[in-house]
Amino acid sequence: MNNKIRVLLLLTTLIFGTLAQEAAKETFEFKSDVAKMLDIIIHSLYTNRNIFLREVISNASDALDKIRFLYLTEPQDPHNDSGEAPTMDIRIRTDKESRTLTIMDGGLGMTKEDLINQLGSLGSSGTKRFLENLGENSDMNMIGQFGVGFYSVFLVADEVKVATKSDKSETQWVWESTADGNFFIYEDPRGNTLGRGTEITLDLKKDADEYLDIEKLKTILKQYSEFIHFPIYVETVSIEKVPAEVPPDDDEDESAEKDKDAEKEGEEKDQEEDKEEDEGEDKEPPMKEIATNKWELVNENKPIWTRKAADIEKEEYHNFYKAIAKESDEPLWYTHFNAEGEVEFKSILFIPSKAPFNLFDHTANTLTNIRLYVRRVFITDEFKDLLPRYLNFIKGVVDSDDLPLNVSRELLQESRILKIIKKKLIRKALAMIKEIAEADEQQEDEEKEKEGEKKEGEEEAMEPKTRKYPIFWEQFGKNIRLGLIEDSTNRARLTKLLRFKTSKSDGKLISLEEYVDRMPEEQKNIFYLIGESIEVIKKSPFMERATAEDVEVIFMDEAIDEYVVGHITEFSGKKLVSLAKENAKLKDETDADKKLDAIPSSMSCADV
Repeated sequence: MNNKIRVLLLLTTLIFGTLAQEAAKETFEFKSDVAKMLDIIIHSLYTNRNIFLREVISNASDALDKIRFLYLTEPQDPHNDSGEAPTMDIRIRTDKESRTLTIMDGGLGMTKEDLINQLGSLGSSGTKRFLENLGENSDMNMIGQFGVGFYSVFLVADEVKVATKSDKSETQWVWESTADGNFFIYEDPRGNTLGRGTEITLDLKKDADEYLDIEKLKTILKQYSEFIHFPIYVETVSIEKVPAEVPPDDDEDESAEKDKDAEKEGEEKDQEEDKEEDEGEDKEPPMKEIATNKWELVNENKPIWTRKAADIEKEEYHNFYKAIAKESDEPLWYTHFNAEGEVEFKSILFIPSKAPFNLFDHTANTLTNIRLYVRRVFITDEFKDLLPRYLNFIKGVVDSDDLPLNVSRELLQESRILKIIKKKLIRKALAMIKEIAEADEQQEDEEKEKEGEKKEGEEEAMEPKTRKYPIFWEQFGKNIRLGLIEDSTNRARLTKLLRFKTSKSDGKLISLEEYVDRMPEEQKNIFYLIGESIEVIKKSPFMERATAEDVEVIFMDEAIDEYVVGHITEFSGKKLVSLAKENAKLKDETDADKKLDAIPSSMSCADV
């Protein structure tokens, strides 16, 4: 009877506890644009769902970076209810019975207000920009570039719970949603289990069982997050065999003891007879299997920029770029260098293969492409003065030992060391762009040489490799033009990076240097014509005279070109002159022309 009462009391407590928890849940509605985006994600046919793990790991890494930076000046010592301190790492576990995937970090954590503002709505226009871009190219792989990467978890999960504990709050909160337009926030009934950080639990969709496979998760992590500079652990289960304990026989009675003496003689005789047979035979004790949970480290690589460039494979650079840039495409070009001298630092810079959608959206926070480290400790990616505006497409890392570790973002603005770093970064970035052009030229020379070495009768034509500078110019040509206007210090370097199509280039881009090299001796100026498009320029009446006199004309079809030519009035001693300018003199008179002009008009050709 007492047992029945205890069971009834336990059931009553559980029921009322559950009802109390449900009653304590606060219900919120997603903002309309977030709800629309979630609807698109849930019904997406996008095949590469693996990106959700990349986004969650990236967010966890950012949270760890932020708490480490914060503790440099405001250290704290949080613990959970069990007295355990949070760890500076990322941990992933699966539960096949409940079909859940859990990702934990010991990072910054969130308050109740943070959950409402960051997971229920977006203060920035990230969602709007994501939706607009998705409508253009349907590439959900770019989700991380819009600040809305967290929502990619709904690619694989029916329900998501986010438990989080911030140093700013005594309470551990839970955010919960099935992406049905609402989300719930309530106090975690488990109490403070984290100490600090965030725990995301995904109730996986029926077709997402693959994400319960540990080996599958490790493969994804190595692909996307190999170079995350915090340890990433995956919980694995190993089966070990151990000797089973044989319990003593407690049922032996006294009669058996009495029989022992009588049997002893016979047993000794038997033992002597069987001794030879038993010798050398090992009797294996009974064994049993024990399941042991272990945390396996997945990302064992140290920061790539601290290693020698000669020891790093191209694929490693590409994977690192994809990790920091949240890109699926490989970079167009990269450079890895150690700057020495008055200020020393290590850096890797990348040029993307495509311009970001918001390249010239200066209302958005677009200049966060360079991650600044001090002695391998992440400081910020929000410092906008490491590269000028016209180089805002370049991504990478800078790691300096000369900056103080506890430097604030405000002090960075006035740092003499950082100004020197900026100057060197600009030079290296421009040199990297020049390398692309030089590589194309070398490639073209090699192809011509091989073509010339072909024996007569060989008809097979060598397929030329893709030139990379035209790709760069198509994506980032406007940035170089902008730099010519804004950066007077590096204007000469930038001028050499300009490329244009001309009336004689057959659609090929050429530099001003190439134009000057093939100018006839009697031509003293560089001629250009500005128009809405190359087709419009070709039909210009000003082109008739240039064509008649066999003068090459540079086509300028960007609106910004008018400002560009205002800042580069000459190149290599040759003035840039608009063909539309009145009385533009295309060529100087040759010596023969001068002699003809000197002949009196009364003389006939025969007299000459």
